Parts: sequence; C-alpha cells; structure tokens
Amino acid sequence: MKWWDLGACRGLDAAIFYPDDEDEAQVAKSVCEGCSVQSACLEHALERRERAGVWGGATERDRRRIIRRRRRIASA
Repeated sequence: MKWWDLGACRGLDAAIFYPDDEDEAQVAKSVCEGCSVQSACLEHALERRERAGVWGGATERDRRRIIRRRRRIASA
C-alpha cells in the first residue's frame, strides 16, 4: 500500500485541490490538516516540484517558501 492510498483526500473531487486562489485553497488545506500522510504528501510535492494544487496542506506559493527556507538553512 502506498502513502497516497491512505490520504484523507482519497475519493474526494480532485478539483478541490486545484483552487483558483488562496481563499479557495482553505477547503483543501482543511482536508489535509488531519491527514495521517500529510508530511509524505508534502515531501512528494517538494521533491517533484509540483507547480499546481494543494499538496500536504501547502499551495504552490507555500511550497516555494518552504524550498527557499530549506535552501537558506542548508547554506548557513
């Protein structure tokens, strides 16, 4: 069984996770909030540089911030 088989999003309409703006992203983020595989999902998106959607409770903008933060920490 893969981590995505255990996601709280399994069986939900995928459109929820591809919102048009940050306000609409709150619906997807609320699904991710209590998910047991949230961190695995987020790491998956970060490793693959997913450019769209909410993954692991993070929008594209959130993921860019995480990547920048990690780069700063790694170079310090």
